[in-house]
Amino acid sequence: MKTADPELMRAINRFNVLDTIRRAGSIARIEISDRTQLSTTTVSAITASLLDDGLILARTEGDLREAAARGRPRVMLELNPDAARVVGAKIAANRMVFVVSDFRGEVLSTLTLALRVDRQPIGVIADLIEDGVRRCVVDANLALDEIDSVCLGLPGVIEHRTGHVRTSPIFRETGVDFAKEMSERLGVTTIVESDAHAITLAHHWFGRARDLDDMVLVSLEQTLGLGVLHGGQLFRGAGGLSHNLGDLVLGIGTQGVVRLASLAGENAILGDQPSGRFAEAIRLGQGMAHAKTLIAAEDNMLIGAAIRAGEACGTALANIVTLFAPPRVILVGSSLALGQPFLDGLREAYSLAIPPSIKGVTELVFDQSTDETWAQGAAVVALRELYESPWGTTGPASAL
Repeated sequence: MKTADPELMRAINRFNVLDTIRRAGSIARIEISDRTQLSTTTVSAITASLLDDGLILARTEGDLREAAARGRPRVMLELNPDAARVVGAKIAANRMVFVVSDFRGEVLSTLTLALRVDRQPIGVIADLIEDGVRRCVVDANLALDEIDSVCLGLPGVIEHRTGHVRTSPIFRETGVDFAKEMSERLGVTTIVESDAHAITLAHHWFGRARDLDDMVLVSLEQTLGLGVLHGGQLFRGAGGLSHNLGDLVLGIGTQGVVRLASLAGENAILGDQPSGRFAEAIRLGQGMAHAKTLIAAEDNMLIGAAIRAGEACGTALANIVTLFAPPRVILVGSSLALGQPFLDGLREAYSLAIPPSIKGVTELVFDQSTDETWAQGAAVVALRELYESPWGTTGPASAL
């Protein structure tokens, strides 16, 4: 019987120890052993290496002068906030949001740029992102050469491993090697990730899934995204592909295949005609807010569109829960602004479609996550990559 790769197992154990320290904030070695199910010898060896690498700090509880009287003082371990610094960004059609984060995931600076990004030439988009990264780093009183990694969260279908953006509403082109483009511009390793995956990790670290290692997140933005967390790890497709939930097939109609986006996407709800009444609001990124106002004014056409979108999402959600049976599904995104017509339609369709055998298994949570939280999620993607890196004694920058 073939055993696991020893190097891989060491890397996994190292990550688990680091992540356990992160979650606890401050923790003793014996507690790490209990939580990870690793032997005390293994934990001692890993934490000694992490201390040598400067990734964690040791803090002694109590007064050392009284150690002889009380016995050995208790040593607590915590992450070293200065071990690494990363930039995370949410890139949307009409705004860009950046955060600089330390190794603990604590935000050092934020920057929001309200401008239209989508459908600009790649070079222009790259220029804007580069400027945003540099400005946010300066706001954190840092220099770019002090940044260990950058992660950009974009809507669309992203190959995480290669940094290729297969399709995105942000880009005119398809198959863009955007990670290479931005890495060369910034001189810093740049990761490109699905924004849905980024917000999934944000909720796992800071938000509504801090207590879970298994959960599903559904992103209801300009594109419909999906994040699946299993055993604390994101599930990705071949090549690290993200999931475009909008492509999910709900049935076959008289016009052909009916996909979720055709009923629940922003354009399906608001209309995508250039001369339509929502055109200007959509262009300014205020489409859903404008729709909410009209729904409150009892605009029957829009109320009907919101109900249909909610029903489609509820049906899709029931299919996802049937496949994965997660303890919690978190729904985020601008579509939640549609309010009760959308939410009531979703809940009713979900209740009708969910199999009786798993009713009550999954908790549905609706969360109005801020843009900064999405950007923090991108920073988490960068931090997790660093956690998993085989750093040498000189620290993370040596591996980048």
